[in-house]
Order: sequence, then structure tokens, then C-alpha cells
Amino acid sequence: MASDKELADFLASVERRAFKQTIYAVRDHEASLDCVQDAMIRLAEKYGDKPAAELPMLFQRILQNVILDYFRRQKVRNTWVSLFSSLTPSNEDDDFDLLENFDAEARSIGSDSGQDQLERAQILNLIDEEIQKLPTRQREAFLMRYWEDMDVAETAAAMGCSEGSVKTHCSRATHALALALKAKGITL
Repeated sequence: MASDKELADFLASVERRAFKQTIYAVRDHEASLDCVQDAMIRLAEKYGDKPAAELPMLFQRILQNVILDYFRRQKVRNTWVSLFSSLTPSNEDDDFDLLENFDAEARSIGSDSGQDQLERAQILNLIDEEIQKLPTRQREAFLMRYWEDMDVAETAAAMGCSEGSVKTHCSRATHALALALKAKGITL
């Protein structure tokens, strides 16, 4: 059983990564924050008594379900909005920019020059842009495997698919990212 401290420490350790993963899927800052918060609350309420080792996989599955629920609600909401949109003037001025709203993680300052930091930030922005372009399942598998550092079995369980599918999605995502970055002159 996970203690309250272990649960709190786990949630604190995954909040930034969960937010980034969610914002890639949802593409709305406030909705992403809500989804992550909902997933954390559900984990604490329903699975807080589980062993600490099971928390990462449970949290990923809960987060994926919360994201799917968000899209289902949006679909229903958009149906009603489209029905009534002809009755009201459209004032959509939605210039949302994901990268402007996402706070970068703190970096160690001192050993890197300003030019190195700028180059690193530019490369990370290009990588972020290319990750956003990946198909949903490839992006999910890629982020869980390489961002969340989950193994193939955990990722398969969280995504609700076979381990072979996870490997295929990760391979395709890695190759697509490598080609896209190579085309932009970035070799890692």
C-alpha cells in the first residue's frame, strides 16, 4: 500500500509530464490542467490504497480515460454549439499557441552559454512541433515509452493494446521524428 507521502510524491513527480502529454492531445491549456487534475483526483480517491509500484501504470490509464472523456464532452458540446451558432455572431479570436503557454522546465544555468541555451531551446521547440504532428496512438506510445520511461508491457496495458502494437507505434514515431528533424538539419 502506498502511504500518503508516497502518493503525494508520485503525483508531484508526474504532474509536468502529465500536463505536457495532455496538452499534446487536448491542445488547450486550461482543459489540459483540468484533465490532469481530474486524473490525479481519481487516482487518489480510487487507487490510493494500491502499492506504489502500480501507481504509474494506473495513472497513465486514468489520464488516457480522462482525455477520452474530454473529447466525448467536446463532441456533444460542439454539436449543440453548431446548432445554435447561426443565432449568435461569431467572435472567435482564438490565437492559442501551445509553446507560448507551456512553461519550460528549469534548466541548470552556469555551465551553458547563452548561445547554447538558445540553440537547445530552439531544438526542443522543433522537437515539440514534430511530436504534435504525430498520429495520436504513435504520440501516446512515444510519450509513455520515452517521456514517462514506461516499459513496453506497462505502455501496452495503459494504452489497452498489445505489446507488439506499442513497439510498432514507437518505431514509426521514432522514424517519423528522425526524418522530420533530419529534414530540418538536426541530427541527434
